[in-house]
Amino acid sequence: MARERLAGMLLVATPVMRDPNFDHTVVLLLDHNDDGALGVVLNRPSGATVAGPLPAWMDRAAPPPVVFIGGPVSPGSAICLARSGATGGDGWQPLFAGLGTVDLARGPDELGAAIEAVRVFAGYAGWGAGQLESEIEAGAWFVLHTEPGDALGDDPERLWRAVLRRQGGVLAAMATFPTELSVN
Repeated sequence: MARERLAGMLLVATPVMRDPNFDHTVVLLLDHNDDGALGVVLNRPSGATVAGPLPAWMDRAAPPPVVFIGGPVSPGSAICLARSGATGGDGWQPLFAGLGTVDLARGPDELGAAIEAVRVFAGYAGWGAGQLESEIEAGAWFVLHTEPGDALGDDPERLWRAVLRRQGGVLAAMATFPTELSVN
């Protein structure tokens, strides 16, 4: 039986997530197949501005215009998530819901697509075959639908709580859990 493909979904860390790389994170899955999954953490902005390493992209950087910590895998690499209405182009790879990736070796005017906004991620989150499914079964992640403002929103530090609140019921109540359970 084929597994459900989760690309385009959000992984929201449950309060029991013990891995410090993912505590209170929201991960957008960019790819998911039989070999594993790949995503970027949407709510870990760094202090480094996009202007430093990528000055040509600064005017298209979604606020806050900083590089985000995309995950613990390959922190020296970069993934650029972008919003565009284009269906394809040289240097623009559409993924889902108007989002795609951009080849950062090209300037914004060298792409075959008009890019509305970008967010640059240092590193990514990755899982081997079956690993993500095991973590979901163990209760480490909620798998939830994304909304248009999630990936490039201007208040990433509140995203974990906002995504849980909009679910209603028990998940909305979990948004009120303190970051440190010992201070409850």
